[in-house]
Amino acid sequence: MHITGDHEEIVVVGGRLDVRSAADARLALHRAVDAGQGDLVLDLRGLDAWDATGLGVIMGAHRRAGRCGRRLVLRDVPPRMQRVLVATRLHRILTIAS
Repeated sequence: MHITGDHEEIVVVGGRLDVRSAADARLALHRAVDAGQGDLVLDLRGLDAWDATGLGVIMGAHRRAGRCGRRLVLRDVPPRMQRVLVATRLHRILTIAS
């Protein structure tokens, strides 16, 4: 898993977001949420896979953003991951941009 970007407005997440990378991803996303204002965009086009732990990291960042008065926006969600969001009904909670 790798995270790049300006860490205030756009964060690019690539590789695998899973139990092995969850702690690093959580820390990076919390820092990004705390550092900026307005929408925080997670660009997921380079994400190969995620597991339940990785999805939990995304949900935790979503909740933290809300508490900070920000909105987490998922952008370019790969089709396979989009199906997971629909199956779990998280597409109703998370903001997803095309």
